[in-house]
Amino acid sequence: MPLVEVTLSEGRDPAAIRALIHEVHAAVERSLGSPAQSIRVIVREVPRTHWAAGDQTLAERDEASRGG
Repeated sequence: MPLVEVTLSEGRDPAAIRALIHEVHAAVERSLGSPAQSIRVIVREVPRTHWAAGDQTLAERDEASRGG
């Protein structure tokens, strides 16, 4: 049973996440030949205040890019 976990910063449209799930599922089914019902996809959304690159959270980077 393949399990794929995708971690994203939160804020994407639910339709975009649904499309991602569909595409990941299709890729696993195609590449591994796994039965469709055995494939699991988990999407985790992390608040931008809880995700850092370097010593700056993504929320801080957003603020800096807006000139704040």
